[in-house]
Amino acid sequence: MARRQSSTRGFTRTASVLSERIRRAGESRGFAVSRILTHWAEIAGPEIAAIARPVNIGYGRGGLGATLTVLTTGAQAPMLEMQKEKLREKVNAVYGYNAISRVRITQTAPTGFAEGQAVFLAQQAPPPPEPDPETTAQAASAARPIENDELRAALERLGRNVLSKPKH
Repeated sequence: MARRQSSTRGFTRTASVLSERIRRAGESRGFAVSRILTHWAEIAGPEIAAIARPVNIGYGRGGLGATLTVLTTGAQAPMLEMQKEKLREKVNAVYGYNAISRVRITQTAPTGFAEGQAVFLAQQAPPPPEPDPETTAQAASAARPIENDELRAALERLGRNVLSKPKH
């Protein structure tokens, strides 16, 4: 029985090579799902972000308008229900067109099973601590031989991050 030879001869699929560029092009044309997740507090506003978070954006079979699913606690659901249209308009402003046609609210308990817990306080990341001058100098000296300015700066940041991590 003859073995089948690979016809790709070391080539990779175009989809795998271009996936990052396609994603960025899609976002620039309004498919900003990741932006909604990463910038939720800015998009929804502090009042809504404190009581809810986005869970899913689902597209119907007809392709016209998507449904944004938002998770909240049972006590906050009536308040969020009254603000659904305002929330929809804010999210569509991020897309640049009426991509979201419906907002669906899903409720969960504030405590209980790990999958159902909800913590909605507008979480702001604490500011990073000031780097130790010795760590900064050590990272800069390690990256000094690099001629490309952008690469050297990136390696210095990486070095500071690695050197400032607690040793376990």
